Amino acid sequence: MLRSVLLSESENGYERCFSMVMHVNPEARGDERGALLAFIAEQRGGVRRTLTGLTDAQAAATPSASALSLGGIVKHLSQVEQGWIALASRTAPDATRDPESYGIGFRMVEGTDTVASLLAYYEDVARRTEKFFQEAPSLDDTFPLPDEPWFPDDQEVSLRWLALHLIRETARHAGHADIVRESLDGKTAFELVALAQQ
Repeated sequence: MLRSVLLSESENGYERCFSMVMHVNPEARGDERGALLAFIAEQRGGVRRTLTGLTDAQAAATPSASALSLGGIVKHLSQVEQGWIALASRTAPDATRDPESYGIGFRMVEGTDTVASLLAYYEDVARRTEKFFQEAPSLDDTFPLPDEPWFPDDQEVSLRWLALHLIRETARHAGHADIVRESLDGKTAFELVALAQQ
């Protein structure tokens, strides 16, 4: 079962809250999909938690040595996750980026992006990701990697690979988000967990 701040029971017995998962208990025997989705949700929860109590201006701020903001991290992660699911399901992504517009995916656009809108979109993406994985016939199903210079040519990967990749991508940026939040107001992950539980 997942340990989260707000708990809701789902059909598969996992306690789910898309926003604030804090612990992943062992999966039910043989529930590989559930285990992978639980770890993705846990990492998303860590990222979302870094926005706890922030204004839009604070979420857009870049207080560390990096150019990353907390809002920009959430925006990037939600667009990247949705883009991977679109690729695997062979549908169009919600957002496309070219080299000129790549940077906008890492920052909040004034008048358009708010903490509330970014978190709502991230939750929507999480729901669609979970639905995609739960409905996939097999984690062994494959899809071609995108034609990008950092991927090998003509390689296909499994849905299992995709789930692991999403865990890795989200965990990497969760660490960035922890540093940006601590640089912003000194709050650490443990303090944010306590704040989220209030």
